[in-house]
Amino acid sequence: MNKPAFIITIDTEGDNLWRNRSGNVTTENARFLGRFQQLCEKYAFKPTWLTNYEMAIDPVFIAFAKEVIARGTGEIGMHLHAWNSPPDFRLTDNDWQFQPYLVEYPRDEMHRKVAFMTRLLEETFQTKMLSHRAGRWAFNEAYAQILIEFGYRVDCSVTPRVNWQFSPGAPQGKGGTDYTHFPQHAYYLDPADISRPGRSSLLEVPMSTLYKHSAMMNGIRQGYDRLRGKRRSPSVYWLRPTGGNVQQMIHVAEKTLAGGADYVEFMLHSSEFMPDGSPTFKTEADIDRLYEDLEHLFIWLQTRTVGMTLADYALAKSALT
Repeated sequence: MNKPAFIITIDTEGDNLWRNRSGNVTTENARFLGRFQQLCEKYAFKPTWLTNYEMAIDPVFIAFAKEVIARGTGEIGMHLHAWNSPPDFRLTDNDWQFQPYLVEYPRDEMHRKVAFMTRLLEETFQTKMLSHRAGRWAFNEAYAQILIEFGYRVDCSVTPRVNWQFSPGAPQGKGGTDYTHFPQHAYYLDPADISRPGRSSLLEVPMSTLYKHSAMMNGIRQGYDRLRGKRRSPSVYWLRPTGGNVQQMIHVAEKTLAGGADYVEFMLHSSEFMPDGSPTFKTEADIDRLYEDLEHLFIWLQTRTVGMTLADYALAKSALT
């Protein structure tokens, strides 16, 4: 690649799932995605819309996504929320309340859910599913092996420096995946140990993250937390908007590229493009400020990177091997 890739990933899912623990999912945010798609195209960037069940059956999103595919201006991939993705399997007393990770389900149930979503997306959009991100970032060896079986070529579930074990799923579970010591660069993963490179066909493309504090300060903070009886992951900056953090995002991108990376990866949830679709962007004014930040970020990235979908990037990597 002559320039590093700028990879835009959007977790495409129902409205404000942070506060929705009732099971009554709405998909109004599908009507708000065109503005972001247009902004991406303005700068020749191509988002990957990682799509879960409720959006895959939403007529507005289906029409939007089919047009994106027809024009070659983006990609549809798979995203799976286990508690709301057929076939039904009750893992807890209240799966909507606990939102269990797919990796907490029996392997046969994991396989059935991946099979269902893959078939639904491929039949709906008449295109092979190549890209994937796990719901709630929970990934393991069994999950990777299932994705390989179904022909996925690229995953982006790994969040380097982040430990999700402190984020509970099923009450009987152990929390999410600990990515603290995972690679920070793209690698073909080992299906027997997803934390290390191997010889599989599945390319792992970790999120772009940076520690907020030095290793010494992180150690002090975590020691203090333990004394207070608290457990949490070290603080991390992501390449994602949180409201007024454009300089922080540029810092993450700049540091990542300066370290020799051949890509930077951005993420957001589809519902964050809609007023009150998330805890962060509650009003129309918040959304307008979000787009101001995005424009500023995209201008900075335009001369330094080239826009690629996840599948585009995987294809470019395979050509180099």
